[in-house]
Amino acid sequence: MNRFIPRLAVGLGVVSLAPATHAQQTPNRDSAQSCPMHKEHMSSLAHHSNVEKHSDQAMGFPHDKTTHHFRILPGGGAIEITANDASDKTDMSAIRGHLSQTADLFSKGEFSAPMFIHSGIPPGVTTMKLLKEKIRYRYEEVSSGGRVSIESDDRLAVAAIHDFIRFQISEHQTGDPLTLPGAK
Repeated sequence: MNRFIPRLAVGLGVVSLAPATHAQQTPNRDSAQSCPMHKEHMSSLAHHSNVEKHSDQAMGFPHDKTTHHFRILPGGGAIEITANDASDKTDMSAIRGHLSQTADLFSKGEFSAPMFIHSGIPPGVTTMKLLKEKIRYRYEEVSSGGRVSIESDDRLAVAAIHDFIRFQISEHQTGDPLTLPGAK
């Protein structure tokens, strides 16, 4: 008699019935290595770990005690960082100092920190450097941290800012929307 075991396809909400086999009941030690995407998964984990390590070095505060958000806005975007603990004055001060300096450096076309953090030139940076006179960077304090607003009236500059912000969202795995609010 065939026995069937319900198997759940995680994330898809699909349940399938498959014949019970010894392989399904016994964990396979080599299953991770036999995954066709194993090298890519491991490379992605190592890359993200490197991004976090370089971020901590470049910014002067630990990523695990802070929350980063990257916002895509109609006229550009925003970088926002806050301390997870509102009473953490040390990290709050470091965040504010870092973001204030970031706004100043970006306005001069200086993007060495993101290039160090990401081990390369992030998308949008080359165009943002070329169009630096058409882009406005404004630092402001927010509750528990700070924000850098990046704005332009130039369509090419806005597209470059969006590319830069999308890259940051993906690299830092913030979960922020990759499109403009309300866009499909």
